[in-house]
Amino acid sequence: MPGYLTTHVLDAARGCPAAGMRITLARIEGETRRVIKEMVTNADGRTDAPILPEAEFETGTYELVFAVGDYLDTCGVAPESPRFLDEVPLRFGMSQDDHYHVPLLVSPFGYSTYRGS
Repeated sequence: MPGYLTTHVLDAARGCPAAGMRITLARIEGETRRVIKEMVTNADGRTDAPILPEAEFETGTYELVFAVGDYLDTCGVAPESPRFLDEVPLRFGMSQDDHYHVPLLVSPFGYSTYRGS
């Protein structure tokens, strides 16, 4: 099975998908962080296509950065100065050609992730 990467963002505080959240994907090689692409979640809290499709997939270390603060601003969550969560970086490794699904469950004061399916 060829590898690819997907993500999904759920707003745990509001109990719905996190639509309109900007996500940046970077590849990490030693001390170098190279941004590969930027996408925005759709109404289902997912990207319209795999964030890293089969044709672009390589094993290695990656980082997804979720623009949680901007998302909370657009949802009308009262801003703090500074926000407790602004950008949420998730650094992870992909060691085999497989489907990697890295979801984010988020609220204004916490988040969790796991390797999904």
